[in-house]
Amino acid sequence: MYTITVSKEIREKWPQYRGAAVYASVKNTVLDEDLWKEIALFTEYLRANETTDSIKQQTAITATREAYRACGKDPSRYRPSAEALRRRLLRGLELYQIDTLVDLINLVSLRTGYSIGGFDADKIAGTDLCLGIGKHDEPFEGIGRGPLNIEFMPVIRDSIGGIGTPTSDHERTKMDIGTHHILAIINGYSGSEGLQEAADMTQRLLERYASATDCQIWMFGEKQ
Repeated sequence: MYTITVSKEIREKWPQYRGAAVYASVKNTVLDEDLWKEIALFTEYLRANETTDSIKQQTAITATREAYRACGKDPSRYRPSAEALRRRLLRGLELYQIDTLVDLINLVSLRTGYSIGGFDADKIAGTDLCLGIGKHDEPFEGIGRGPLNIEFMPVIRDSIGGIGTPTSDHERTKMDIGTHHILAIINGYSGSEGLQEAADMTQRLLERYASATDCQIWMFGEKQ
C-alpha cells in the first residue's frame, strides 16, 4: 500500500495540514444518472444558498487559499479546485460530465470544500508519495490545462514527479474509463476535522456508483 509523507517545507509553511487517502478496486462507467441526480440536487442547493464571496469563507476552501499564500502562490490566479467548481456552478454553468469516478470525486469536493486528487493508482510510479512545494520550471501537465506553473504550489509527487496539486492533477495519472484502482487524496489544509467524514463519503459513493471493493482509508500528515 502507499506511504504518503508530508515534506519539511510543507510542515514549516503550513503545519496544520492533514490528509486522508482512499484506495479501492473500482469499475468505472461513462455516466451514472443517479449520481448526476445527486449532483443536480447539490447544484440547486448551492445556487440558492451561496455566493462567490461566501464560498471563500468555507473552512476548507479558506484554509487552502491561505496555504497557497503561505507557500507563495496567488490563490485568486490559481484557484483550488473545490473553489473553482463552486464558482463554476454559481456562474450558471454546469459541471463537465467526464466519467463516473471523476464526477463523484467532484461531488465530494463540492460538498466538503476539500480539493481532492483522484488518481488511477495503476499509473502511479512506486508506492512512496510525498507532499512538497513546486519548484521553478518544474514540469507539470495539468488535466485539460496543458503546462501548469506549479512553482510555490503544494504538489504531491511519486517517484517520477508531480501527480497532483489542489488546482489540477497531472495527465500522467488521470483516471479514465479503463481505471480499475483509484487512489483519492483528500487535502485537509484546515486540519483533521471533517477528514474522516469526507473519506467515508468518498467510500460510500465509490461503493454505490463504482462497485468499489477492498476499500481502504487511512489518515496521514501527523508530525513525522
